[in-house]
Amino acid sequence: MPPHVTIIGAGLGGLTLARVLHIHGIPATVYEAESAPTARAQGGMLDIHDYNGQPALQAAGLIEEFRALVLEGRQAIRILDRDGSTLFDKADDGTGGRPEVQRGELRQILLDSLPAGTVRWGHKASSARPLGGGRHEVTFADGSTVATSLLVGADGAWSRVRPLLSDATPEYTGRAFVETCLFDSDSRHPATAKAVGGGSLFVLAPGKGIQAHRERGATLHTYVVLTEPLDWFAAVDFTDAAAAAARIAREFDGWAPELTALITDGDTAPTLRPVYALPAGHRWDRVPGVTLLGDAAHLSAPNGEGANLAMQDAAELGTALAAHPDDIETALTTYEQAMFPRATEAAGEGTQLHELLYGDDAPHSLVTAFIEDERDERDDRDERRNS
Repeated sequence: MPPHVTIIGAGLGGLTLARVLHIHGIPATVYEAESAPTARAQGGMLDIHDYNGQPALQAAGLIEEFRALVLEGRQAIRILDRDGSTLFDKADDGTGGRPEVQRGELRQILLDSLPAGTVRWGHKASSARPLGGGRHEVTFADGSTVATSLLVGADGAWSRVRPLLSDATPEYTGRAFVETCLFDSDSRHPATAKAVGGGSLFVLAPGKGIQAHRERGATLHTYVVLTEPLDWFAAVDFTDAAAAAARIAREFDGWAPELTALITDGDTAPTLRPVYALPAGHRWDRVPGVTLLGDAAHLSAPNGEGANLAMQDAAELGTALAAHPDDIETALTTYEQAMFPRATEAAGEGTQLHELLYGDDAPHSLVTAFIEDERDERDDRDERRNS
């Protein structure tokens, strides 16, 4: 029988692993820094892909619960020019493989699927050290410790478990996101709501952009993207919401007012999210009794794959442990050998995506890519119809 599994981090990856282990009768405990499930907002929309995130939820036995969360129509995509004119507009026809859900709601169905007491809230990991023989000890901020024969770091970008395996640390990519939200947009901000449409909006220029997504309840969640050094953002006073919004909006002078309203009229204070990444191709030599998943293992610039990859990692790790209950090292080796190349490929695709979004030819590079994708999809349908 495998040992009790200790998981650090109750994000989507850590919870998916705990759920898959539970299905296979393998006990696990998840330690989470947050004080409670509702301690903070859980982010915006996630598109859960039919080739990684959805199979992970299938392995977790939660695919029907997931489908009940899907917000219809949110796969629509719109690209506008800075003057508000339409460059590309694709409705959600229900055939796409990336249905959208709220991150917090997805996390909740995972939490609800676990036995009571599986997640230990208010346990912020501060360090981890080897004890020998494949055992490790994690120390928490309150001074308490836990020793384990199988430790999984699912604790994100600044993982406290990663140093057991790798000296790599995330580095700033040169780009940051500033998040804001508009509530009740259809009634309070109708011109902006119309511009965003029913799903995702992209308004791009070289090195910057305004991206927004329609969430549940007519909420518009905005991600303003700027390519600037950290010192530039340090000069913006984010403790003064109005001043920060005005400073960020100045980078978009001359853009259509219904677009800049996503910044200036925000109902939430602008929140800075610098983008960090681990070195491309990050990997480590096998260390007995410990491994990583998700951003702890392969943090990269946002590319729509992060949550999906974390859940895929978790499902494959859980499945490998269930397949090799008496040989933990074989299970961890099997998992890592599949995870490393997958993560490297996704990071490379993410770099290409960011070039489409914010490179010298933006926004036309993204428009061309979407048109080519539509043509390929049409050709595939025609081929299937004629075969």
